[in-house]
Amino acid sequence: MVEALGRWAGRKARDYSYALGFFFLVLRETALFVRRRQVAFRVLVQQILFTGVEALNIVSLVALSIGAVIIVEGGTILPRFGQTSLMYSILIVVITRELGPILTAFIIIARSGTAIATELGNMVVSHEVEAYVSIGISPISYLVVPRVLGVTISMMALTIYFNFFGLFGSYLVSQLIKPVPVLEYFRALLQALQPRDLISTLVKSFVFGVIASVVATFQGFKVGSSVTEIPRAAIKAVGQGFVLCFLADALITLISYV
Repeated sequence: MVEALGRWAGRKARDYSYALGFFFLVLRETALFVRRRQVAFRVLVQQILFTGVEALNIVSLVALSIGAVIIVEGGTILPRFGQTSLMYSILIVVITRELGPILTAFIIIARSGTAIATELGNMVVSHEVEAYVSIGISPISYLVVPRVLGVTISMMALTIYFNFFGLFGSYLVSQLIKPVPVLEYFRALLQALQPRDLISTLVKSFVFGVIASVVATFQGFKVGSSVTEIPRAAIKAVGQGFVLCFLADALITLISYV
């Protein structure tokens, strides 16, 4: 039993060391991307189109639904306590600081994380990655960095988009429950909005984008020679991405309130 635990701990330590080394290598190559953009710029554009543009429909639907649910629940409960004015602060905190970044991250991890891990896993199995190395092209520079940048940029843009549609959806529902002039509604929202709310949503979306993309590419490259490892890599990319985003969300929230 002790030997088995020792072997398990050794494997975990190697995995963590490989992941940490992979992360720092991606950071170094990202810093050099500007000089090498002609090689991978097309991959970057394609990644932004897939991760950002093609996810607009589902992000819009989720954001409108969340905004509607919050306004209905708040409009029902808060008047009982004479705290109707808190509705705007709740909308800002719940949508902008929390649900906007984390739900956008979940959507991107579920869509793009699995796609990236599967795509890179297929390239490893079909020896395409070896072909890049044989002709002197770094797989990290050409395959990983543009995907990391594309997912991170898309994550930040979609989070802002989510926040806007969530607040806009809550306004539409409020018109059905208790009509409020549009200027009065958005003026109250702007008064409730604090600079740290904007900073929090931008920091979270950036961190979540880095986590989702780095985890997906790392798991894709971990695939061996068997095709059966590809779906497992995709599942690990989603699971680890969710867990790390939850941890990062809790940590950033704690820091922002200190």
